[in-house]
Amino acid sequence: MKKYFSQARVFTFLILLLFGSACNGPAKKDVPKEKGNESNILAVAHPKLIKTIGSPKYGNVQSVLQDKAGNLWFGTTENGLYKYDGKTFTQFLVTDGLNSNNINTILEDKDGKIWIGTPAGVCLYDGKTFTKIQIPLRKNLPPNKFRKTQEVFSIMQDKSGKLWFATIDGVYIYDGKSFTPFIINEGGVGYMSSNNNVEYILEDKAGNIWFGGRGNKGVFRYDGKSITNLKPNGDNWAWPALQDKNGNIWFSNWSGAYRYDGKSFTSFTKSDGLPNDHSVMRIIEDKNGNIWFGGGGGICRYNGNSFTCFTKKDGLINQGIWAILEDKTGNLWVGTRETGLYLYDGKTFINYSEYKH
Repeated sequence: MKKYFSQARVFTFLILLLFGSACNGPAKKDVPKEKGNESNILAVAHPKLIKTIGSPKYGNVQSVLQDKAGNLWFGTTENGLYKYDGKTFTQFLVTDGLNSNNINTILEDKDGKIWIGTPAGVCLYDGKTFTKIQIPLRKNLPPNKFRKTQEVFSIMQDKSGKLWFATIDGVYIYDGKSFTPFIINEGGVGYMSSNNNVEYILEDKAGNIWFGGRGNKGVFRYDGKSITNLKPNGDNWAWPALQDKNGNIWFSNWSGAYRYDGKSFTSFTKSDGLPNDHSVMRIIEDKNGNIWFGGGGGICRYNGNSFTCFTKKDGLINQGIWAILEDKTGNLWVGTRETGLYLYDGKTFINYSEYKH
């Protein structure tokens, strides 16, 4: 943005004369339309997610969601939550009602309410205000040096409408009225303890619930009655990511990715085409059936036969990927380290973020 103004000072000066002022500041809070500020799109091709808190070298765009109305939501570490309506970014912080400026996960439920999981717990946004939701701590929990609050890592809504929360103290189910700890005792086929390091939860088309996280050995599948423990590659932990159009379930971890066809696991690592830093944080499937992998080494697309990886030459300046989403128009949104946000239009990655003191 600074580069633009240096190249077009004369034009900018005329604009200032005509309109009085030009906005080049942080994302604005929700205000009435007559007072709203959209001049930030006057002098540039598109608005940007503005980071103002913390160092430019730290923080992530950690999570992303497109709601039913078409708005895009971006959860960050340090800089709270942003909503993008296609014209402007609106930033939400603790001062607006959030319980933390660090956002781990975002989910829109079937009623259109936005659930936000943070290191401080859960917030619920109804379109106007944030409500802090307290997940009750269980008694007699084993010691956990990381436990300071009921941190929520991810949220999933199943086909019946129940919400599943992966927290620092295990998994909870919310039926709309109360939270129930999800514990399967050793009498089951597998075992999930009260403190089982679950970080991600996935429901497949058959209604099975998959659990995975660092600290576990393998992954867990719950069929409604018992837990089955599966190991993608020896004793490796893995995060369940998605079920593709062919019914395969994909998992990720620091070693790469795994595809489960219902019988066996197939590993994907740097030898298959992933970058040298082959840790995978996010996996999505696009409308054309391509599988996208994002991680410490950047982002790659898999067409079922080979990988295509994207670098700085394609406009992706930051190679640390933490969030990927394909929007309703087919564009890909990519969240990175250093609170970076990019849009991929099928040809190049366009920077949608900026740091300001």
